[in-house]
Amino acid sequence: MSRNRLVAGNWKMHGSRAANQALLDALLAGIAGTNAVECAVCAPFPYLQQVSERLKGSALAWGAQNVSEHEQGAFTGEVSAAMLREFGCRYVIVGHSERRQLYGESDARVAAKFAAAQRAGLTPILCVGETLEAREAGRTEEVVARQLDAVAIDPKAPAVLAYEPVWAIGTGRNASPEQAQAVHAFLRKKLPGEMRVVYGGSVKAQNAAALFAMPDIDGGLIGGASLLAQDFIGIVKAAAAAAASERVGT
Repeated sequence: MSRNRLVAGNWKMHGSRAANQALLDALLAGIAGTNAVECAVCAPFPYLQQVSERLKGSALAWGAQNVSEHEQGAFTGEVSAAMLREFGCRYVIVGHSERRQLYGESDARVAAKFAAAQRAGLTPILCVGETLEAREAGRTEEVVARQLDAVAIDPKAPAVLAYEPVWAIGTGRNASPEQAQAVHAFLRKKLPGEMRVVYGGSVKAQNAAALFAMPDIDGGLIGGASLLAQDFIGIVKAAAAAAASERVGT
């Protein structure tokens, strides 16, 4: 695997100025020396100024959790990709399962957001994944293929794909490393170039090493564990160890 590993935290709707400061301080200290892994945090919009000021010039990148498909206009409550760029964002999450399920974002809208992010020079983290109902019906590949095929992937433009099985997020159920690897391998065959594919199904410090040992899992999109400094640092270190093991094996 020649792809750089990525561990990105998704804070969701959590945080405060004080809590963010403590978390960022701990992360910067804890990830020092893990140069084999790219790390990022995706914060709520109101905290992007704070995050950008604290992380500027550091090894920890930052991004947002959502973006409008529109460049500007009468879209009350929306935030454009150009606005995110002004805060130094490198990444933006698009198509997260919570956006699809709770806010009705269609495949077409997710595709438009993906394109808008890339036009502004951001790296979209495109989320795909199936519900428990779809998995039990044997439709996992059908669902993730539909979600991926809706998006125009340019192999020359930076992007990340995140597989997040909806049934394994905050439910107490976990996909085994082998189950995750099977879907990652399927998705990779559909991708042009060497786009990174990370796993977003409740990655924790305890299961990160086994997941990152899989050949087609290039890192993780981390939810709850990204709010706990030692857990997130543990996941980053697991990714760094997997990268080091890979180098030894090649």
